[in-house]
Amino acid sequence: MNQEDTRRCGWCKSDPIYIKYHDEEWGREVRDDHKMFEFLVLESAQAGLSWITILKRRDAYRNAFAGYDAEKVAQMTEQDVERLMQDSGIIRNRNKIQATISNAQRFLEVQKEFGSFCNYLRTFLPKGKPVINYWKTLSEIPASTPLSDAISKDMKKRGFKFFGTTICYAHLQAVGYVNDHLEDCPFKYETA
Repeated sequence: MNQEDTRRCGWCKSDPIYIKYHDEEWGREVRDDHKMFEFLVLESAQAGLSWITILKRRDAYRNAFAGYDAEKVAQMTEQDVERLMQDSGIIRNRNKIQATISNAQRFLEVQKEFGSFCNYLRTFLPKGKPVINYWKTLSEIPASTPLSDAISKDMKKRGFKFFGTTICYAHLQAVGYVNDHLEDCPFKYETA
């Protein structure tokens, strides 16, 4: 598709990073736990910030958090937290850094229980399939839903941090478990 002529969901504006993310990732079903963990790290870091702020730091997060290897992140220590507090490439929020390590530990627990984190999330989806919404305008898209409420509540019970219902809903959109591309967006039904 010609990038300049393509009509997209209005939130991605004209920033090349947003356009690439929208066109190639957002709303496409993630079936791989490594990619799922990457989005979990990024979404948790995003809490209270704009998504573009985090997308611009994505490579720095990859470097800081062991290539998004949940097992390696789960083993990080307080010494690693101190090192990461000096890393200007990421958001230097001690609570978020510590939450990333703790969330990696919880992520591994969920994998052990369900076989994969993707399997766990699918248990909340109707018939285990992604939700496809049919919004015509950005103003129709909610910030959270009963689905994100339920998942967020369960994840909180399991010990996950920085993953409230709004962040959970954004995560579901990012990993394609909720498809909120607008009806006139040509990327709505692209899957690969």
